[in-house]
Amino acid sequence: MKLLLLSDKESPYLWDYYQPGRLDVYDLMISCGDLNANYLSFLVTMGRAPLLYVHGNHDAAYEQRPPEGCDCIEDQLVTVKGLRILGLGGSAQYSGGPHQYTERQMERRIRRLWFKLRRAKGVDIVVTHSPASGYGDGEDYAHRGFDCLLSLLDKYQPKYLVHGHVHATYGANRPRVLQHGPTTIINAYERYVLDL
Repeated sequence: MKLLLLSDKESPYLWDYYQPGRLDVYDLMISCGDLNANYLSFLVTMGRAPLLYVHGNHDAAYEQRPPEGCDCIEDQLVTVKGLRILGLGGSAQYSGGPHQYTERQMERRIRRLWFKLRRAKGVDIVVTHSPASGYGDGEDYAHRGFDCLLSLLDKYQPKYLVHGHVHATYGANRPRVLQHGPTTIINAYERYVLDL
């Protein structure tokens, strides 16, 4: 199974220079936020795979015009082709805008999902916009990660946590893939292909 992971920057390879059939190899597309709704609609229209998304901290426009043909998995646990996927978008609160959360608010969101997680017997992929604290987050206030995501990973041990928010352009030595116990953490900035 091949997944296309996306976040924060529209890929010229997939949009400006798109060639027919380029998206046919993917079984599932996942957006970690902060992408143009038209871009996501284009990808799901041109590809054959479903596209799931969570909100980034700059996705307020989705309220009036969400990406067409795509499925929002915010605060949901969905199963797609046997994969249990949990969506928790948004960033740490830094300016009071939409899709920004305090640590306590994010903890509350996770607690509300306990029954779904228990009924599904866990989760395979956690999709977030912000990273977990200490695992690919930034040093500035707006790009800090959530501590409660580490607790989620420790308790349910998903195979993957996929996030965005921290752009690859923020530092030349920024790792794209990190490991936290059995969980592989991937920064989906622009595009990343995950083969399962």
